[in-house]
Amino acid sequence: MFKKNFSGNNALLGVVLLVMFLGGCQEKKGIAQGKGEAAGAKEGTSTINLTDLVTAPDFILKDLNGKEHRLLDYRDKVVILDFWATWCGPCRMEIPHFINLQKEFGDKGFQMIGIGLDKGGKEILAPFAKKKGINYPILIGDERVVKDYGGIRGIPTTFVISPQGKIFRKYVGYRGKSVFENDIKTLLDL
Repeated sequence: MFKKNFSGNNALLGVVLLVMFLGGCQEKKGIAQGKGEAAGAKEGTSTINLTDLVTAPDFILKDLNGKEHRLLDYRDKVVILDFWATWCGPCRMEIPHFINLQKEFGDKGFQMIGIGLDKGGKEILAPFAKKKGINYPILIGDERVVKDYGGIRGIPTTFVISPQGKIFRKYVGYRGKSVFENDIKTLLDL
């Protein structure tokens, strides 16, 4: 009987972990879990009219060194804007993809930007970024940027922004490197 209950508990734990992996993390301190979604081109179309897309909200946020960054600073570049936290497993799994994408496309008109949502801010984010070798700006998120980007409900939430400053795609939950790579190539015409 003990083995039967133990096996059932392991199965339940496995299902819970799978749901967290596929759907993203719930913020322990206020961000609710959301579903995966993409915004941008209409389903079934082969061309994308960037003028029909929504403009990404500008922001002013400080990086881990105290330097201010605005989204407008990156106009004319494809930007991936990733809302994440150090405690979120799927967020951590995407970081190596983002490091590689920055290396691969950084000199071709692409910029990766992370917006950290850890409550501890710089004290939590800086050692984590150093340990992981993050090669792109990590900005310290605040309530305003979360609200401006639709009230981030689950993390990771990642926006792909065109060189014209339009939101091309929005993803909630873990995505593999090839998803972002395809979006970058599309927007850079590679």
